[in-house]
Amino acid sequence: DHFGIEKLLAVAGGSLGGQQALTWAINYPGRVRSAIILASSARLGAQGLAFNAVGRQAIFKDPHFNNGQYYEGKHPDSGLELARMLGHITYLSYDSMENKFGRRLQSGNKPCFRLNGEFSVESYLEHQGRAFVQRFDANSYLYLTRAMDYYDASAYGNGDLKAAFSKMEAKLQLISFSSDWLYPPVAARELARAAVANYRPVSYHEITSSYGYDAFLLETDKITPLVDEFLCSI
Repeated sequence: DHFGIEKLLAVAGGSLGGQQALTWAINYPGRVRSAIILASSARLGAQGLAFNAVGRQAIFKDPHFNNGQYYEGKHPDSGLELARMLGHITYLSYDSMENKFGRRLQSGNKPCFRLNGEFSVESYLEHQGRAFVQRFDANSYLYLTRAMDYYDASAYGNGDLKAAFSKMEAKLQLISFSSDWLYPPVAARELARAAVANYRPVSYHEITSSYGYDAFLLETDKITPLVDEFLCSI
């Protein structure tokens, strides 16, 4: 048994993590007994594809990108910083950004009439971009976002998600979040319908949250009882 145990429990949240758990459940029906998938879907929607495309263009346009051969010189840090700033917006929601930042200014109550760094949300995104550059590589960002673009679970069923689920034996728990527009509830419900169409046991939960995609990391008080109940049932 090269997996080390007789049956696997696949647990993963968020984009590629959730899709990896889904892939295991589809491709290893005799090995994966159950799977918990949070804030993920069968594929990334057009809006997500668009944000990834703009982020990659920010890196490509950086004068130091050098067709990806930048390791002996300056790195495309400005492009990667912009890509992260843009990508980070997709993790949030309208309500979470309003609640956290609103239109609060960085200095006093009146605008300074400069072109950057006036609002708190600007400062926050700039901080996220700078911090990301210190721990991540631009080429890795390009390839990982492209992998997110290409993934489509229906490919395991020749373009038919129901067919892709036909050999699955795993019991599924699907959890989505009301304000997540990157992997919205409608996408999780598509997975649930494919499981039901194949008579697979599945539970679906939509958690009300204002945190957007980041909810799968932040709403632990709401997630934990659902996961506990599921684990007790397998």
